[in-house]
Amino acid sequence: MLTSLFLAVALQTPPADLAAVGMVLSPEPGRSVALLRSAGRIRLARVGEWAFGGRVVAIAAGRVRLAYDRAEIEAHLPEAAESAPLVTGATGRLEAVTEGAVLLRSDLDRRLPQEVGRILAETALAPVSESGRISGFALTRVPEGTLLTEVGLRAGDVLTSINGIPIESRETLLALWPRLQGESLIRAEVFRDGRPLTLTVTLK
Repeated sequence: MLTSLFLAVALQTPPADLAAVGMVLSPEPGRSVALLRSAGRIRLARVGEWAFGGRVVAIAAGRVRLAYDRAEIEAHLPEAAESAPLVTGATGRLEAVTEGAVLLRSDLDRRLPQEVGRILAETALAPVSESGRISGFALTRVPEGTLLTEVGLRAGDVLTSINGIPIESRETLLALWPRLQGESLIRAEVFRDGRPLTLTVTLK
């Protein structure tokens, strides 16, 4: 009885704004991951997992198929993301592309007090969850011309860790800055257009 009730509630009609925003394909189908968005929220899901009221039944190049109330729908990646190359290693694991920036510490110290208000006011974050746990934050808006864009962050990036520390809450993200001030190298792991990317910032 309870199982039937749960399925009746869970298998609903798909949200009108459901969209695929990224994916990581693996030679092992069960390890492929899709990023789905609806109502400003982003979910990471594998085949067999639930996302936005439907169950993911297939993840293939450029599309994700979900089952809803005895019907199946496909969410397609935007054309730009679909054409982005996926970087795979010999083991089939995705290898992160690396982009680097160099900043003078004196410039950082000068600019940060001037830009922090704008960064806090104009940066928009949406939690990305995987199996019910927050595994990162999607940057849905990044203010242009600030330190954030200068170090390589862009709207649409999903930030998962900084210097090896998983970004599992907003509090973690905010608490990182004091810990990073003495570092000479900052590494941010992100997903962009469905592929892993490492952004490095060298402070001199």
